[in-house]
Amino acid sequence: MTSHSTRVISLIGMPGSGKSTVGVLLAKRLGLAFVDTDLLIQEQEQATLAEIIAAQGHEALRDIEEQVLLDMDIYPAIISTGGSVVYSDAIMQRLAGASTVVYLRAQLETVDYRISLAPDRGIASPGNHTLEDVYHERVPLYEQYANVTVDVDRDAPEVIAGHIQSSLDTPQA
Repeated sequence: MTSHSTRVISLIGMPGSGKSTVGVLLAKRLGLAFVDTDLLIQEQEQATLAEIIAAQGHEALRDIEEQVLLDMDIYPAIISTGGSVVYSDAIMQRLAGASTVVYLRAQLETVDYRISLAPDRGIASPGNHTLEDVYHERVPLYEQYANVTVDVDRDAPEVIAGHIQSSLDTPQA
């Protein structure tokens, strides 16, 4: 693994998997900037993700997400992506070429519980899809694009950040 790829780390995973929380901690550990692409989208659109979904639909949010991620500068940082980023092959190819992609793997029960703690959180999916549907649709995509996978169900965010740091310091087979 090249030193460049360890200096740009993209976090992928379901909403509630800890991408933002772990990302901030990992950025501090590694002395890197932290970029939350959901915040970039909200700044550009002057609306929350839930408001965008309500007003324009989940497909519009995905289109905006793709435009923001394809246009953003990539520099040494921890990049926390939106959960739906894996639906865009263009985004994932860009992230794969510029970073180490780390999948924060959470079980469905963990995701469901954590999302219940933030009821205003929007999930970019058709209205007739359950959380379970979205979960089972996305997991194979996360696994496909990940360079590193870290389980997040049992450990505290600081411990998870340490696991990621250790995995980046260990050559991958």
